[in-house]
Amino acid sequence: MGLIRAAKDAIGSTLHDQWKEYIKCDDLENDVLMKKVTTPNGIISKDSAIQVAPGQIAVIFQSGKILDATAEEGIYTFDQSSSPSFFAGDFGDVFKEMWTRFTYNGGTSKEQAVFYMNAKEIIDNKFGTPAPIPYQDWSHPIPNQMTKTMTPLRVEVKCFGKYTFKISDPATFMSKIAGTAEEYRKDDIVEQMRSEVVGAFQKVLNELGNSEHKVPVLELPSAADTIKKTMDEKVFDQPIRDRGLSIVGFVIESVTLDDESEEKIDKYELSSNTFMQQGSLVGDYGRAVKDAANNPNGAAIGMMGVGMTNMNAGGVFGQAAGAAFGGKGTTIDDINGGASEEVSEGENNFCPKCGAASKGANFCPKCGTKLN
Repeated sequence: MGLIRAAKDAIGSTLHDQWKEYIKCDDLENDVLMKKVTTPNGIISKDSAIQVAPGQIAVIFQSGKILDATAEEGIYTFDQSSSPSFFAGDFGDVFKEMWTRFTYNGGTSKEQAVFYMNAKEIIDNKFGTPAPIPYQDWSHPIPNQMTKTMTPLRVEVKCFGKYTFKISDPATFMSKIAGTAEEYRKDDIVEQMRSEVVGAFQKVLNELGNSEHKVPVLELPSAADTIKKTMDEKVFDQPIRDRGLSIVGFVIESVTLDDESEEKIDKYELSSNTFMQQGSLVGDYGRAVKDAANNPNGAAIGMMGVGMTNMNAGGVFGQAAGAAFGGKGTTIDDINGGASEEVSEGENNFCPKCGAASKGANFCPKCGTKLN
């Protein structure tokens, strides 16, 4: 039993009168993924016409088994004596698998129907991160004087946008999701998909924030192509593909930093661009510099704790700190070679933070914590 393509002008000719039934699905809107169409008695007679409109997939179903299917638009004659034709285009192999393997138990012995699936791109599906997602922002690097490397600023972001999807594997979609429902709508699956899209997107963010991509946090909305490519290459949307669906388009409409992250970036920018403001250092860095400056012996050690003194790292913080002391800046070598004599005098002090012992020092030689 199969489909035979009718002549292109058959709908307007006398052949139209020869068709016993004329089965069609006028329109599959954006919200409808699959719709069942049959005759009043549930039987598709020989020589009945089946119309397939653009953007539709037609699957012929009888007694719990797939008889034939097509994803090419046109008008077909249903012939019970012919073999399956599989006028399927890109879905040929999929439909052949449906015909040989798929069986739905519980169908009546003579139940026949056409299941029309929506082959168009399903648009206007919104997503958003319910909670802020951690992101490594390489556009605000921080020098690490211990390792002489740069590390990204950790921020928290909320993202909102839209995605589109389509049925990519009709056989899997019908067997895993839609079954033989009278109608299967987007609302039946979109909430689950939204959660999985957010999960996949979070994994993409982890990739974009690594040392390979280094996408600045505020440039994420313009990285839609990179996001989609990364999602495809890493198969982060595997749960969606397992249902016979696939993500087609992905766009970020807005990126919002939480208050703490905005404050971090503001401090970073202020420290980078105008580290000296009205004659004094600003923020946490300023307080650390002042504490260290009050103790000449412990100055370099105190600065080590806040990551500002390594001139070899090339960081703006180290350069500004050196200028604040009226010199070239203090390096780790200076700390190891110059502060040890002064630290060796006096009674033992113990750092309340790391427990390291020191003698006569106001700052811990190990972690830089102020001791007095």
